[in-house]
Amino acid sequence: MTARVLVVDDIPTNIKLLAARLTAEYFDVLEATNGRDAIDICDQGQVDIVLLDVMMPEMDGFETCRRLKSNPRTQHIPIVMVTALDQPSDRVKGLEAGADDFLTKPVDDVQLMARVKSLSRLKNLTDELHSRALTGQSIAIEDIVGMTQRIDATGGKLLVIESDMRAAERLQDVLDREHDVTILTRPEDAPMLLAEHEFELVIISMSLADIDPLRVCSQIRTLEKTRNMPIILVADGPDKPRVVRGLELGVNDFILRPVERNELAARVRTQIRRHRYSAELRKNLSSTVAMAVIDELTGLYNRRYFDRHLAVQLEKSKEHERKLSLMMLDIDYFKAVNDTHGHAVGDAVLKEFALRLQRSIRGVDLASRYGGEEFVVMMPDTDLNQAQMVAERVRQSISDDIFETEMVAPLSITVSIGLAIYEEEHDTPESLMKRADISLYRAKREGRNRTVYDAA
Repeated sequence: MTARVLVVDDIPTNIKLLAARLTAEYFDVLEATNGRDAIDICDQGQVDIVLLDVMMPEMDGFETCRRLKSNPRTQHIPIVMVTALDQPSDRVKGLEAGADDFLTKPVDDVQLMARVKSLSRLKNLTDELHSRALTGQSIAIEDIVGMTQRIDATGGKLLVIESDMRAAERLQDVLDREHDVTILTRPEDAPMLLAEHEFELVIISMSLADIDPLRVCSQIRTLEKTRNMPIILVADGPDKPRVVRGLELGVNDFILRPVERNELAARVRTQIRRHRYSAELRKNLSSTVAMAVIDELTGLYNRRYFDRHLAVQLEKSKEHERKLSLMMLDIDYFKAVNDTHGHAVGDAVLKEFALRLQRSIRGVDLASRYGGEEFVVMMPDTDLNQAQMVAERVRQSISDDIFETEMVAPLSITVSIGLAIYEEEHDTPESLMKRADISLYRAKREGRNRTVYDAA
């Protein structure tokens, strides 16, 4: 995944150094030499992440950060403050100004790229939720923008996974002044505990005994209930390569030992605030537009919503020069299910199909029931290889396990899938859908239960 990164520093040499590192990793880089220019660039809506120097004349990084975070148009842009200041109080001041992270000069390449990639995923998901909210607003019921101005970041329910009880109690001593903290010294019990209780954040030690902490992270990301729950790793210096791997698995943040109390508290507040904000977006989106845009049988978005949202996302992809993929799906021989077993069984199959589809795609992907047994998934910022991986995961989730209903014997169900990729400037929603439809019918002609991509 790429992103547009704004580098802000009053020293041009520093900008060039960071720009070179980011460009080598295929990020697009914008530049600003002062806070006012940075605010103007962000206000234009073309920035995904800001790397912000602290020590600048006229308006320092702290003030620039506060202004960006107080503006509804820019408050959701992740900000990483980059500075030569190395005192814990400086890091905390940056985080409390609204920064999402803090890096100390000279910047470590591993930490820089880990932070930028992690925050890129966050920004992409947040943008998608906002875009869906705006689409729903244009269709339906009430204003659903600007509902998150006052998110309280205290009183969170935290789970600390640390096999060393003394180390766990030190973390608890820092956090239980603002939050309800539970300690788990048996990491293997984490999935059960998370399934039975309501937590908002998990802190995992990289020094767990007899179990790979990244395996625990993977299990948390696999569970439906905890898929979007923030995870913070507590690591030692030598753990950096594994921390990077953790960020690729979906870990949200990390802190290195020795843990500075105020920094840990600030990072936890940042993650809690972010989690509650996303939860509020999802809740609001669900409650305000459901009647107008949700398919009653499957719970997925309906064709009306999808058509409008595809038009919005295609324009964004063109504006920011990003990929966009479509997946069109048709349940194989579905008419035979209805004719043989009746429409009640057919409805049960559609519900289970929609559930498996939703579980198999990513958080940023949007699935809709397009009509009858036909479904469509839009995948923002996704190239052909990524789209094929998601499609195959969906296809296997349908074909590998039988469909059980209370009315008839278990059924074997398969699905044919056609893909289309935005790849031409003159592409329209109609042309993309047509290409996906052509790919789908080729999949059916070639024997069904397969994924096909027909290039433009």
